[in-house]
Amino acid sequence: MTDSRVTMAIQTLMQVFHEYASKDEAHSETRDMNQFKLSKRELKELLQKELNFENVKDSDKVDELMKELDSNGDSQVDFQEFVIFVVSVACILGLN
Repeated sequence: MTDSRVTMAIQTLMQVFHEYASKDEAHSETRDMNQFKLSKRELKELLQKELNFENVKDSDKVDELMKELDSNGDSQVDFQEFVIFVVSVACILGLN
């Protein structure tokens, strides 16, 4: 049985998050998905490479976005916070 397109999209989203969230961590291969978080640098790199966000070259814009996404105030973006961001972007793109 093949995975549905939605299942594959979720798996891709998880893989992309994991790829960027593990860049700053030693021994990342032994960590659980819930332990991974995006630092400001990792978030900026993900936005530039995966979403082609040009305005993230401006450090103030990245700081602003980081504050918006970081709902628990730990100065990092966890997977749940990231998913909320992706859904928001999808809704905005869907309106255009």
